[in-house]
Amino acid sequence: MKYWLFKTEPDVFSIHDLAKSPAKTACWEGVRNYQARNMLRDETKVGDRVLIYHSGGTSPCIAGVASIAKAGYPDSHSWDRKSKYYDSASSPENPRWYMVDVRLDQIFPCPLTLAGLREVKGLAEMGLLRKGNRLSIQPVTKGEFAIIVKLAVK
Repeated sequence: MKYWLFKTEPDVFSIHDLAKSPAKTACWEGVRNYQARNMLRDETKVGDRVLIYHSGGTSPCIAGVASIAKAGYPDSHSWDRKSKYYDSASSPENPRWYMVDVRLDQIFPCPLTLAGLREVKGLAEMGLLRKGNRLSIQPVTKGEFAIIVKLAVK
């Protein structure tokens, strides 16, 4: 099992939107970075755990946990001309972009803010907290994941 952090703009798709999705499951489409795409396509597996991070806004935070419900598959939004994620270089025959399905496991009662995470012993090396790390999909260690979940359910 691997552990991940997926970033999302809460005004575009929040953890609460995921909670309202059928079976609390939705596709995680629209990733348009090759490194993040490669992780979705090649490394995510069903059952992997995902921290859902609300980026942007006034208080970026980890809002809860989801699981990978369907491993990487071609992002059909990339060849849909009506989609904001359309990419003319992508097609069903030669997909450029990939997505996964995620299923909500838990919404944290008190989201963990970025500022608060910076103060937690054991998270200093976490990718999210490193300067310049802007990837929307990033690996998290098992230890980091455990620390975050423990903090959130106190």
